[in-house]
Amino acid sequence: MTQQHVPLVDLSHQQAQINDLIHEGFNRVIAESSFIMGPQVGEFEEAWASYCGVPFALGVGNGTDAIEIALRAAGVGPGHEVILPANSFVATAGAVQRTGAVPVLADCDEDFLLDPGEVSGKVTPRTKAVIGVHLYGQAAPMETIRRTVPEGITLVEDMAQAQGAKRQGVRAGALGHVAATSFYPGKNLGAYGDAGAVMSKSEKIADRVRKLRNHGGNVRYEHMDVGFNSRLDTLQAVVLNAKLGLLDQWNGQRVEAAQRYQELLGDLDAVRLPRVVPDNDHVFHLYVVRVPERDRVLQELNAVGIGAGIHYPNPIHLLPAYAHLGHQRGAFPVAERLSTEIMSLPLYPGITAHQQEQVAAALRQALGR
Repeated sequence: MTQQHVPLVDLSHQQAQINDLIHEGFNRVIAESSFIMGPQVGEFEEAWASYCGVPFALGVGNGTDAIEIALRAAGVGPGHEVILPANSFVATAGAVQRTGAVPVLADCDEDFLLDPGEVSGKVTPRTKAVIGVHLYGQAAPMETIRRTVPEGITLVEDMAQAQGAKRQGVRAGALGHVAATSFYPGKNLGAYGDAGAVMSKSEKIADRVRKLRNHGGNVRYEHMDVGFNSRLDTLQAVVLNAKLGLLDQWNGQRVEAAQRYQELLGDLDAVRLPRVVPDNDHVFHLYVVRVPERDRVLQELNAVGIGAGIHYPNPIHLLPAYAHLGHQRGAFPVAERLSTEIMSLPLYPGITAHQQEQVAAALRQALGR
């Protein structure tokens, strides 16, 4: 078998399917000079809201802004606390901090998702919201979290890694009070740069998001709040409109590729493969395995052209930026242990069986030493 480079992510398969739509859409925007809040933005917002199963979706500049604006629209601010998992990407905590609230970390479970039991022990009178992060492609147990916290606490979904995922038949984006997503290029639904959106069932929250993203007002030169310049670019909306119609198809390819890895690697006792949690429809944004001697194995895979990676190598409390939270190593044992074992294998729409066989063969060789 000829050894070839297998990237962690390859967007060329998706790009080939939407080229004509993109060119047509870009030409329309250029002809109309509708670069900011053009009609394509509203078209995408309506389509994305319908897809998620919520009445409101508002495009913003990026995923971090989406979390912050969602929190602010729900009333989160100075003096409040927001509970979130210790094993999320740093942007989740950063968005909380930018509101003036305090990030309160909780441990995850063995499936990488926020542990409801850990959440209940973190609630204080200052708790204003809980962020359930839908990690690697499957949804956090939002309904269980809802039962463990007092009424009045806002449930926020960070669904940047789970576009199209479902829990108990309900799409990510419709599982909490408000949801935020990134459309970073490598996401299941990705733009050609930074982009994001806030989703909600609440008209009150949606109206607040509309103002916050646009300098604090819906009417030009009428600013009701101190807001942001965080609007979804029309050109990015063109890309997202083109891709949305193919999202289920591409997610299906991700699931098929995950099943193929299961067949190729299922007999390896040293490898712990990702589990689909009951009640979840996983969309495999990432295919994350757990292996012994992770750093050595990763280095050997990379050395033979296998683009494996780590998501994420350090829990939030061990990052220098969050040392002020006062947590020492050992504070979140599950998140810490997982961070030393996890490794993301190449997986994307269009990955071939031959490429996956190369990944599996390289992993077997690395583990066989």
